[in-house]
Amino acid sequence: MEPISLRTPLALLLISLGVIAAVWWWLATPIMLARAPIDPNAKLQCVSYTPFRGAQTPLDPTTQIPVEQIEQDLTDLAKVTDCVRTYSIENGLDQVPAVAAKVGIKVMQGIWLGSNRFKNLQQIAIAVRLAKEYPTVISALIVGNEVLLRGEMTAADLAANIRSVKAQSQVPVTYADVWEFWLKNRELYDAVDFVTIHILPYWEDIPVKAKFAAGHVDEIRKRMAVAFPGKEILIGETGWPSAGRMREGALPSRANQARIVSEILDMAKREGFRVNLIEAYDQPWKRKLEGTVGGYWGLFDSMQRQVKYPPGVAISNYPSWKLQMGCGMALSIFTFAAAWLTLRRRPWTPRPAAWLGVAIAATTGGALLGIAADKMYYESYGVGGWLLWGTLLAAAIASPLLSAHALIAGRSLPTFLELLGPRDYRGKGILIALLAIVLGLTTVIGAQSALGFVFDPRYQDFPYASLTMAVVPFALLTMLNRPKEGTRPIAESVFAAVLALAALYLLFNEGTINWQSDWTAAMYFLLAATLWRARAAQIPE
Repeated sequence: MEPISLRTPLALLLISLGVIAAVWWWLATPIMLARAPIDPNAKLQCVSYTPFRGAQTPLDPTTQIPVEQIEQDLTDLAKVTDCVRTYSIENGLDQVPAVAAKVGIKVMQGIWLGSNRFKNLQQIAIAVRLAKEYPTVISALIVGNEVLLRGEMTAADLAANIRSVKAQSQVPVTYADVWEFWLKNRELYDAVDFVTIHILPYWEDIPVKAKFAAGHVDEIRKRMAVAFPGKEILIGETGWPSAGRMREGALPSRANQARIVSEILDMAKREGFRVNLIEAYDQPWKRKLEGTVGGYWGLFDSMQRQVKYPPGVAISNYPSWKLQMGCGMALSIFTFAAAWLTLRRRPWTPRPAAWLGVAIAATTGGALLGIAADKMYYESYGVGGWLLWGTLLAAAIASPLLSAHALIAGRSLPTFLELLGPRDYRGKGILIALLAIVLGLTTVIGAQSALGFVFDPRYQDFPYASLTMAVVPFALLTMLNRPKEGTRPIAESVFAAVLALAALYLLFNEGTINWQSDWTAAMYFLLAATLWRARAAQIPE
């Protein structure tokens, strides 16, 4: 090749690297809060505490938390809060008051109520005993947590349990539920010593955007004070998740969590009301019930037990952005290298559009690789989750590399027939077979996730980053190197219809203000269009 032939790809490579750097500079822009959520000079009033780490889960009745683990947690928490709220006395949590007495913090002792009356009586008996043994530690008994919301008890039965506990204990007694259920069950007001409400802007029926979350909490608190005059209104749960899917305009992120918690704490200090944050530590087990977002409400991470937002440190949604940017740039370079090596083996001059396609695929993959890897890390739960999202990420990395080869070689996007069909449709080489495998994996995982948004959407994550990395190169190949003749394969047509219909439903169900949903739906449409345009031609003997 003449040296001049390298000018176009070299220029496009430099542009690609510049775009990737600019994207990550923008994504990683940190924020500095006037007041960090965790401030050693201003302790938190109270914070929800559940001790489970890693694979530990209260969903397994045999789980028993060792006292040493609780001691370690409460010793650390005593440095940042004066109080912890618990939800149960099971799984070793009955040890919390004794440990709290040693480290010098108060406990709002939770009593977990459900539909099992015998178990309820056991919980109540143990909690009452603990309140008598540790009267200077247990500041309140919370009789039931969202049992009305779950529909496991009537308001009349709940009120009877509350009065029973009050008759046996000298500490204040309350019940905790989302604020709407207090308004629906006003008879509980007479039974409790104070009203404990949960205000979670992210989980509202109409989710609240992060910038309005603190204002929403204050508005609801004041509304409840009017509805229930004469008794204290304790905000028993409030906070924001640091990872997980968007709900309409409510975006979980590190920066949003830090900002919202900081704003709520400032507001509580100014207006003089009590607030309990949810929660101390991330709880991975909640992801089984609430999806990814359920596991990331903590101020401390689950495994290292390190505070997420040290005071005086700027907060970024991507603290490892330099590594993520570097990996993205490497993918871009490798994509151009794959195209150049293809040209070295087949020395012709490709169309400028082919190099432009390589550049778009390389830039898309490079810019999104760090986001896709970040999402895989936070959203993969259990062996199945890691296998599913790890496979999609691997396909997303392979797609621009293999598509770059096909773009420069003048090859079209392979069909499933070329991989799995009769022998007459095969025979284009190992790299094209690998591209067909990547296309197949992307299509199957894409269809599986799309159907998830149709049949069980509430806790599904949006795989927009990995899906875009994989689909854009396929679409470019179909656009630039589409075969002029051939039959439309049935498998691709069926998948195209499934993806297109699911994307339409996703847009209808999620609305148009959820950019994660819109982006994912756009990728489903793009993949559907790519599969619909596929053509299979027999390979001559």
